[in-house]
Amino acid sequence: MRIQCTLWLFISVVLLIGAAIAPAAQKIKILIITGGHDFEREQFFAMFSSMADIEFTSVEHPAANDIYATSAAAYDALVYYDMNQEISEEQKKAFLSVVEKGKGLVFLHHSLASYQTWDDYMQIQGGRYNENPQDAAKKSTYKHDVELNVYILDREHPVTQGVSDFKIYDEVYGNFNVLPGVHPLLKTDHPESGEIIGWAHEYGAAKIVYLQSGHDHHAYENENYRALVRQAIQWVAAR
Repeated sequence: MRIQCTLWLFISVVLLIGAAIAPAAQKIKILIITGGHDFEREQFFAMFSSMADIEFTSVEHPAANDIYATSAAAYDALVYYDMNQEISEEQKKAFLSVVEKGKGLVFLHHSLASYQTWDDYMQIQGGRYNENPQDAAKKSTYKHDVELNVYILDREHPVTQGVSDFKIYDEVYGNFNVLPGVHPLLKTDHPESGEIIGWAHEYGAAKIVYLQSGHDHHAYENENYRALVRQAIQWVAAR
């Protein structure tokens, strides 16, 4: 009996020590890419600081496009909050290589207007905000400071799980492209917005999410929006 108790005590101690020295769950490492559009920096980055399982670094254009050939492999996912137009042919090739190998990408808000003349980018992102199209009728629109309803279209998708329909005070875009091959996740009935305002899809081996919301602190501090951003990062990073 004494031997049995001693054995159980020994096992308990070993388990306790093992739990104490076990490494913490590894955080998802993301690179946030900005530049080309003003934003509320402190409030925006505070949103990511609130995500306990995510560790972020940021880089701004024009330096951002150099990372595809240098340090992109160090990150689990790339998050875009930029509105950039300048990119060299070599940088395009490096970007395409990173995506085709499976780097997860999350695009937020005004990143939909980046690289207006680069069609591969529209295919990767799954849509485009058209700033100056040849056909004026295809020009996209925007409106600040509106309250809109956000409806969840696929409640089983990892990006939207646990999120119910909600309201958000934000900026809306109208008359933008959404490619037919994407998987719609969110929609709105606001009359000055395009209907589909969030989607997921894949390009090469990469998982990709676009969320139209995210203009300022009203969105950054909305718990439903934060949940969507966090779960989008988790999904594209395969966590």
